Amino acid sequence: MNDIEATKDKARQLLNSRIDSVTELVKARQRVSELEAQLAEAKKDDKKAYVRATKDGWNNDELKKLGLDQQAAARRRQTTKKPAENRPAEGVDA
Repeated sequence: MNDIEATKDKARQLLNSRIDSVTELVKARQRVSELEAQLAEAKKDDKKAYVRATKDGWNNDELKKLGLDQQAAARRRQTTKKPAENRPAEGVDA
């Protein structure tokens, strides 16, 4: 019987180490998801702040000279416009 119990204990240890690694993977994936959500929110805040700065009288060239250019926002707009540009116009037979 001792051999059976010892074998069971070893098997449990092996399973526990496997469970631990999967638990760490789940935690890491959750953290990535949380950070991606925070990044998306930060990008929205950045865009709003940029628009607010331009409404307060700053122009694009001035903001660029200050190191506050709008390159990231422009890249996001370009990637969202591309699929729309590829669609045929309404009423046009393709």
